[in-house]
Amino acid sequence: MKKLKVDRLQLKRIIQELKKWSAPATVLLSLYIPPGRPMSDVLSLLRQEYAITDNIKLKKTRTAVQRALSAAMDRLSKIPKVPDNGLALFCGEDMDTGDFICIMFIPPEKVPVFFYRTDKYFHTEFLEDMVVESNLVGLIIVERDAATIGLLKGSRLEVLEELEDYIPGKHHRGGQSQRRFDRIIEQMVHEFYKRVAEHAKRHFEPLIQQGKLKAILLGGPAYSKYDFLEGDYLDYRLKRLVLPKLVDVAYQGEIGLREMVMKAGDILKEQMYVDALKAVEEFKLHLAKDDGLVIYGDEEVKQALDMGAVKILIIDETREDAHEWIEYAKKRGAKPVLLSDDIPEGAWIKKTFGGIVGILRYRIY
Repeated sequence: MKKLKVDRLQLKRIIQELKKWSAPATVLLSLYIPPGRPMSDVLSLLRQEYAITDNIKLKKTRTAVQRALSAAMDRLSKIPKVPDNGLALFCGEDMDTGDFICIMFIPPEKVPVFFYRTDKYFHTEFLEDMVVESNLVGLIIVERDAATIGLLKGSRLEVLEELEDYIPGKHHRGGQSQRRFDRIIEQMVHEFYKRVAEHAKRHFEPLIQQGKLKAILLGGPAYSKYDFLEGDYLDYRLKRLVLPKLVDVAYQGEIGLREMVMKAGDILKEQMYVDALKAVEEFKLHLAKDDGLVIYGDEEVKQALDMGAVKILIIDETREDAHEWIEYAKKRGAKPVLLSDDIPEGAWIKKTFGGIVGILRYRIY
């Protein structure tokens, strides 16, 4: 089973290959099986689909669909149980050349849905967010007695944990009893905020250590989010990643996270833009000073990465090997920054330097 599992680098290559395929008829089969789905149910569905292929009028189309279904069933029949991350399977024929492809693998992340379709192209949309790894955004919604911790991976949103506590409302007895009761409530809120911060650290600290967490978006109702942030509950490494604009959110759970992300769309885009812009400006500054702290050219950049000398690697996102460079940079201790066409100097770096440049920690020549 291990040989079926692919990493993100392999997955990106698979996606690139699948996107090359197209057909004049709906003969390309895409199948996603989430963990926990009985294999017998999946095979039963495919057998039913095969049984109704006789209704396809065009013989060439009918034969191509049957070939894809047969290949899919053959491969799945050898798997007794759906793996923990699920399975993805793509089979289909080029009706012009007769070339045939059939790929089955375990993705690096859990398959989110059960999906089956034959179409004129392979459906790779459920895989594409899995290769977006360098720009993860942590999500925290906090209020006095409830919190949700989540993660934004590309366009996919994941709820990591939901927390809640019972904290009574305001007391109206007056006098010392009132003040004592208020102090007790404040202490309970304080303890809950500490708990939220500890759980956020547990979820996000490994991602910071791996260089994957780009920012943290903090939201909540009324003043709770400000009290939480200003109270220094968060670990300093998490706090410095919190985006400056906090978001008003009325709900907890997945609904609340979606609301927060929707409201913060411009903030998140701007943050990624600003990070890339800063990296380009630093590159230009060192280039103008001719201080030996920039590197360019594929071979030269690779050698500098191997030496551990690269601080920031700037990669044009349209390069076919962009993901490979991102992975390699992280392994060599460099911070990768993707350069989009929105950056004014993006075209200049692409044309002049081949779309890949580095900022060095120290001179190497």
